[in-house]
Amino acid sequence: MNLPRVQLLAGEHELYAHVARTPEERSLGLMFRRDLPEDEGMLFMCDERAVQKFWMKDTPLPLSIAFLDEDGTIVKLDDMDPHALDGCSSEHPVRWVLEVNQGWFAERAIPAGTRLSGPPFLPQESA
Repeated sequence: MNLPRVQLLAGEHELYAHVARTPEERSLGLMFRRDLPEDEGMLFMCDERAVQKFWMKDTPLPLSIAFLDEDGTIVKLDDMDPHALDGCSSEHPVRWVLEVNQGWFAERAIPAGTRLSGPPFLPQESA
């Protein structure tokens, strides 16, 4: 996977995420991946804040998904089963979506409302 990689923190929990920025990178996502290291994931940078919908076609891994506000705050968490065609929606406009191994958030007692920190969520300077 030749994508930029960033370090994210959820409290004291460290996670490394590959960043999918282009439509092509986002559409491929974690499809066809058979394993994902424990503290790794994929961060999807969407073009604009909008209601985002993700599904698991061609993805054999069980994943947990976090829909994130601009500042990295988790607005919704959900679990997704391998190859499921019924999508999971953010329900509210978001720009960031993070996928990790299923149970990652629950095992670390990280609920919706938690703010992740890392380079993607730094305040943008005004010109």
